Amino acid sequence: MLTIYSVPVAAYCAKLRIVMRHKSIAFDERPPPGGYGSDEYRAIVPSGNLPAMIHDGFTLSDSEAIAEYLEEAFPDTPMLPESVQHRAKAREFSRSHDTRLEPAVRALYPHVDYRTRDGAVVARLGAGVSKQLAALALLLENTPLDPGRLWIGDCGFAVTFPWIKAFEDAVSLPVEWPDTVLEYEARLNGFEAVAVEVAAYRPAMDDYLQKAYPPG
Repeated sequence: MLTIYSVPVAAYCAKLRIVMRHKSIAFDERPPPGGYGSDEYRAIVPSGNLPAMIHDGFTLSDSEAIAEYLEEAFPDTPMLPESVQHRAKAREFSRSHDTRLEPAVRALYPHVDYRTRDGAVVARLGAGVSKQLAALALLLENTPLDPGRLWIGDCGFAVTFPWIKAFEDAVSLPVEWPDTVLEYEARLNGFEAVAVEVAAYRPAMDDYLQKAYPPG
């Protein structure tokens, strides 16, 4: 049995669910016992990170580490290319999301609440997000990967793009979307695993964003 510890609003948990949905892996999803970061949860997952996985007694945390483990443990519907160089390119996409775009978006979270929002900071952060989207466009324009396949490196972007668009409305985030990136987003949404996960995940996003708007 594959057990996944997650919380509804965590983007990296949604990223991992896309992988599992696409590979048709059955899983039991649970909240961390005692809550995120609790001693009770750390007794099971020492890092305290989310998501985390237990598979036949083997414990692992970090969405990327889990995704690559699942790629090897469940080889049907491969999500990494066959050649060494193409696999490296797929990992380049993953790192671009996890170390560049997602952190640029995450920096907006302290400014979601309308009562403490700093519009000047939001504008500056929007420029940072736009810079990362432009960098992604360059990766997309030069990728050797088959655009008809869903790769592990795509899954984080499939979750982060909806957050950026939600922030455009909720906190008036100024963002410049390269056409190449918009085409990429549309292509990702065409995969069933992405469409199903984004639809299931959106209520958690909407709930989180309620504090962005004054009452009434």
